[in-house]
Amino acid sequence: MNRRAFFRQAGTAGIGAAAATTLAAPALAQENPEITWRLTSSFPKSLDVLFESATEIAKSVSEATGGKFKIQTYAAGEIVPPLQAADAVASGTVEMAHTCAYYYVGKDPAFALGTAIPFGLNARLTNSWFTVGGGNELINEFLAGHNLYALPAGNTGAQMGGWFRKEIKTVDDLKGLKMRIAGLAGQVLSKVGVTPQQIAGGDVYAALEKGTIDATEFVGPYDDHKLGFYKVAKYYYYPAFWEGGPTVHAFFNREKFNALPKSYQRILTDACARVNALMLERYDALNAKAVRELVAQGAILKPFSQDIMDVCYKAAQETYAEISAKNENFKKIYDSQQAFKKDGYLWMQIADYSFDTFMMMQQRKGTL
Repeated sequence: MNRRAFFRQAGTAGIGAAAATTLAAPALAQENPEITWRLTSSFPKSLDVLFESATEIAKSVSEATGGKFKIQTYAAGEIVPPLQAADAVASGTVEMAHTCAYYYVGKDPAFALGTAIPFGLNARLTNSWFTVGGGNELINEFLAGHNLYALPAGNTGAQMGGWFRKEIKTVDDLKGLKMRIAGLAGQVLSKVGVTPQQIAGGDVYAALEKGTIDATEFVGPYDDHKLGFYKVAKYYYYPAFWEGGPTVHAFFNREKFNALPKSYQRILTDACARVNALMLERYDALNAKAVRELVAQGAILKPFSQDIMDVCYKAAQETYAEISAKNENFKKIYDSQQAFKKDGYLWMQIADYSFDTFMMMQQRKGTL
């Protein structure tokens, strides 16, 4: 090939490359559009582990898209009241929320199964059921009827049974008790005489201080210490048998999520998965220190009696049978969780329970 022919061909190739670049640029822009969403949280900024989970999602998404997909986060009450976050998403007021599905049991009891039900799954089994046990598909099949799509975006681990103004020794001590409690747990406890109240986290302290309620559950030592419940109710019970491993979800307007480019959907899904793990990791680290501080400041730590646990377990089974008999959505999801639970706890008692029990004995003996 002579020198002149070489440069002529090279020039043609260059024109072709330039044309390809010109054609690719608009296509690339179309695949990675600039999008701004609004996210409303059900949690105040003071509950940093919960609220910052939403900001972590926004940060991850922005970084992964070079700032092209922005999510503006708003604390509870800044756009809508905390217990109306999912409603705002479904209606299109906002594109996204960080909230708990069981806040919306008034619409359908099946919502509770997205977060936790009394004597349900622990945190590890909850995550496993959602991810590999078909839970995500079942929940979203149900949510489609509400124009919602959801992804797990946090788990607190087993929660505490809450703060009580008086000592709870027997089942009779529960009768007539006014208690702030969310989800189906209120319906279960009403069978043993409790009067359930659903109150947003930011309003609980005042209600407990004024005597509007006699008891409250919230999350665990770290958040409970921040909220100051120990100042107005000294008895601190465990465990929250109604929340063995509750999930906090990212809720999306279904139409808006489906309209996202596939790459953005994937980035958003991965961001939620990261936060789902991070929340549990943070609570595991923070609660140990916080429970010591609470006891040092006067909290009286007590377990629920075996009798209370047994009676409430029976009440829970009755509740689920009643709901399943008249609610197909609930029955379908509940039956899936039950089947998963039986195998899950069979395995966990063989390895994890044996190992954990031995290590806890060493902790008590001071040999760790």
